[in-house]
Amino acid sequence: MGRFGLLGWLRAHRNWCLLVLLPTLLVAAYYFLIAADQYESEAHFVVRSADNQPAAPSGLGQALTLVGGASSERDALLVADYLKSHDAVNALQSRIGLVQRYRRPEADLVSRLWFATPTPEQLQRYFDGKADVDVSTETGITTLRVRSFRPADSYRIIGELLQLGEDRVNALNRRNYANAVALSQRRVAEAETEVAQVQGGITRFRRDEQDFNPQITGTARTGMVAELQGQLAVARAQEASMAAVLAPNSPQLIAVRQRVAALSRQVGAEAGRLSNGPGNVAAGLGAYEGYKIRQEIAGKRLEIASAALVKAQDDARRQQLFVVPVVDANVPVRALYPQRIKIVATTFLALLLVYGIGWLIAAGVREHAA
Repeated sequence: MGRFGLLGWLRAHRNWCLLVLLPTLLVAAYYFLIAADQYESEAHFVVRSADNQPAAPSGLGQALTLVGGASSERDALLVADYLKSHDAVNALQSRIGLVQRYRRPEADLVSRLWFATPTPEQLQRYFDGKADVDVSTETGITTLRVRSFRPADSYRIIGELLQLGEDRVNALNRRNYANAVALSQRRVAEAETEVAQVQGGITRFRRDEQDFNPQITGTARTGMVAELQGQLAVARAQEASMAAVLAPNSPQLIAVRQRVAALSRQVGAEAGRLSNGPGNVAAGLGAYEGYKIRQEIAGKRLEIASAALVKAQDDARRQQLFVVPVVDANVPVRALYPQRIKIVATTFLALLLVYGIGWLIAAGVREHAA
C-alpha cells in the first residue's frame, strides 16, 4: 500500500483510528517507553494455633497440620487485615522510609508516589496498590506480594511486613493470654488473702491465749484431771480402810483425810479450767477449731483456684497463634510489572469492543432514519 493509499485508508477509517488505534498507541508508548519496571517479591505463610484441628484436612493442609497445628482462616484474615492497615504502613515508614523507596529516581511520573510528605491516608492508599495479601480458603496459606522499583526495596519491604505480622501476632498472644488468666489470677489472689487472714487470726489467738495448740493443751489437762481423779480415788479408799481400824484423831488418818481434801480441791480446780470460767480449755479449743476449719476451707479454695489458674494458662497457651513461613521472601531478578503486552492488548480489545458497539448503534440509527 502506497503513501496515498495509506492516507486514503486512514481517512476512510478516521473514526476507528481516533477512537481505537490512537489511544492504543498512546498507552503502548507510555508502557513501553516511559513506564518504569517494577519488581515483585513474594512470600507464603500460615497462621495457626496448636489446638486448632480441622475436620478432614487433605493435601498441603494435612501436611501443615502434621507439622504442628492447623491453619485458621479467621486468624489469617486478621493478620492480612493488619498488613494492609495504616498501622503497618506507618510502621514501615518509621522503620525503613517507605516514602523514599517509592520516590526512587528510576520511577516514572505516573507510577511513583507523587507526594514527598504524604498524609497517612495518601500513603496507605498508594501502598495498597503496591502490596497484595491473599488468604486461601482451602489451605489457609497467606500469600503476600510487594512491588517496588528496585529488587532490594521489594525484598526489604516484604521482610519488614512479615516481621510486623509476627510482632502483631505476639502482641495478640500476650493480650489474649492476660485476658484468659486474669480471672483465675484474681481468684488465686483472693484465696491467698483469705488464707493469710485466717493464719493471722490463728497467730493472734495463740499470742493472746498464750497457747500454741489448745488441742494438745486440752488433751494434757484432761489426762492430768483423770490422773488426779485416780489419785483421789486411791486416797479415799485408803481413808476408808484406815478409818475402820484407827481412831478418828489418829495422825495417820488425819493426814490421809487432808490428802483427800487437797486432791478434791485440785480435781475441782482442774475440771473447772476445762469447761468453766474465763480462759477455759473448752472455749479456747472451740475458737481454735473454728480457725482450723476456716483454714482448711481457705486452703481448699486456694488449691482449687491454683488448679483453675494452671488450666487457664494451659488453655491460653494452646490457643496462642503462630506465624509459620511456607515460602520465604525472594529477591526478584526480573521485572514482572507493568505487564505491558497484556495491558496494551486489553486496552486495544476493550476499545475495539466499545467502537464496535458504537458502530452498530450508529448504523441502526441511520437505518431507522432512512
